[in-house]
Amino acid sequence: MLLLVGGAALLVGCAALSLAAGSRPVPLTTVWHALADGDRSRDGLVVTGLRVPRTVIGIVVGAALGVAGALAQGITRNPLASPATLGINHGAGFAVVVASYALHLTHPAQYLPFAFAGAALATLAVLALARRAGDLDPVRLALGGTVLDAVLISWTSAVMLTSHRTLDEARFWLAGSLAGRQTGILLPVLAPLAVGLLLALAVTPALNALVLGDETAQALGVPVAKVRAAGGVAVILLAASSVAVAGPLSFVGLAAPHLVRKLVGADHRWLIPGCLIAGPLLLLAADVAGRLVLRPVELEVGIVTALLGAPLLAFLARKAAR
Repeated sequence: MLLLVGGAALLVGCAALSLAAGSRPVPLTTVWHALADGDRSRDGLVVTGLRVPRTVIGIVVGAALGVAGALAQGITRNPLASPATLGINHGAGFAVVVASYALHLTHPAQYLPFAFAGAALATLAVLALARRAGDLDPVRLALGGTVLDAVLISWTSAVMLTSHRTLDEARFWLAGSLAGRQTGILLPVLAPLAVGLLLALAVTPALNALVLGDETAQALGVPVAKVRAAGGVAVILLAASSVAVAGPLSFVGLAAPHLVRKLVGADHRWLIPGCLIAGPLLLLAADVAGRLVLRPVELEVGIVTALLGAPLLAFLARKAAR
């Protein structure tokens, strides 16, 4: 419990840094006056008009990805599983790009149904690849997700290259970004995010038994198929919602569960709440780093998470092989 409280305090500090840091640094006192007193100075408007929405969106998206990653690793018993490594993120992204190309969509609220459809189809495809030789195997699952991810990225690039309009509309979104968005973008995804989180909390007690193996879990009275189905739906809802809002962000869902597991252990009753904090903490930290590392130029947060997450994935894969 103390670790969760400490993590929440760290998240508050990171959110304050997100409001203050950037190409135009703003003192924390000005940040406070902008939030408390409605400071209408130039710095105050930068805080309330640009950085508050960016920070709120980062917290919501990071929490969704963190919980989705913990669920994906729990229901598949695979430490490499996450919405990104299972192809879910780029499945949603590919569906959105195709819909944008064919239907001339321009607003994230319009992306949502296509993001859900793409995420669901990508999940089913990965599961089919993993079950081809029998039962669901963690190694085949990771391999199938990686292969599908590469295919979807190439298909997405092909669609974008056929249309300059689609390329202009989708390229920054596909990089994964929190910039230039207002909090109203979250309204269409609040309901699916809430359902996904409730499903995650509902299956959390059963995940501890599921980690022991299907036969052991069934002997303990856990309905394995129902738990996996509910957990899978929760992962799709959480991941697709985050993709619709911020684009396909990599490695947050992979890193957050491993970080929390090191601190609180493998009990999912603590792991899931911990990921609600660790996910936004990692995403906001990456966003702040992207603003500062090449200031005044900003790196998209998706680029930063990919740069930091690739070595982590290689380390985990090597550890799993051993």
